[in-house]
Amino acid sequence: MPKGTNQKFKLYRLAQIMLENTDDEHYITMPEILSALREYEITADRKSIYNALKDLEVLGIEVEGEPVGNRYHYHVVDRPFELPELKLLVDAIQSSKFITERKTNALIRKLEKLVSRYEAVKLQRQVYVSGRIKTMNESIYYTVDAIYNAISENRKIRFQYFQWNIKKEPELRHNGAWYHISPWGLSWDNENYYLVGYDSDAELIKHYRVDKMLHIQMSGEKREGKEHFKKLDMADYTKKSFGMFGGRELRVKLLVENSLAGVIIDRFGKDVMFIPADEEHFTVNVDVRVSSQFFGWIFSLGERVKIVAPEEVVEQVRKEIRRLAEQYAK
Repeated sequence: MPKGTNQKFKLYRLAQIMLENTDDEHYITMPEILSALREYEITADRKSIYNALKDLEVLGIEVEGEPVGNRYHYHVVDRPFELPELKLLVDAIQSSKFITERKTNALIRKLEKLVSRYEAVKLQRQVYVSGRIKTMNESIYYTVDAIYNAISENRKIRFQYFQWNIKKEPELRHNGAWYHISPWGLSWDNENYYLVGYDSDAELIKHYRVDKMLHIQMSGEKREGKEHFKKLDMADYTKKSFGMFGGRELRVKLLVENSLAGVIIDRFGKDVMFIPADEEHFTVNVDVRVSSQFFGWIFSLGERVKIVAPEEVVEQVRKEIRRLAEQYAK
């Protein structure tokens, strides 16, 4: 049999054919394999293909053959990701506000390459992102990478920070001043990525929206604030900070309707203690960073939750209610 012009690519093309055209429900026969190889100008006999299919295991591609009538049907088994797992990843990518629409579609196309063309269609049917509000900062992926590199190298970073103005244009904060921060972690909260770091000038732990950071650079200076972050539980920090808005940390006592037990657990975890107050209510003590965002969360739950202590927080709520009443007075 005369050899084709691309024989050296035989194993690569065979892997491509099997991965793209077979799965647990779709099979390919030996004549179909040979025909597909000829399209790539590769000729082979059956015996060499039998051996090549075994060689694919070295590449981590396991092929199984099953007798059907007088022929064997071949398909790839045990892929790194199962289809339901990839669907979860697609959903996570689509729902992530910090990933731009363009990058969302690009990532999903890459995920489709991990399954057969038949299963890729099932992923495509899940794609619907055009109406979703997404970040407009394409550099966020490189910013995240730069932050992790700085953490790995134990270095400070410097960057500029922007906000949107009334003209819907990005506007540098503090007249374009550079922020010098020791990065210690990243937190994903309320659909946004945040850098959590130490500001040595202010001697405070601060957080910054990653999609609003520009021109990030690694500094030659070593990170500071290690003693502060030894005491910091990142998950706990995020849980206490509503919308990542800062505020003084206080223990707040809430009177909660029993129907909101799940809401409290979702926000503060199962370790908080519920103390029965009456047949319809319980009290719970939670550590929070008291801010307008925290009050907004309380107000959103209506009459079913009430702050009962400490008095200074209750008074802050009263002031906020008076302010809102004045703001919306006729």
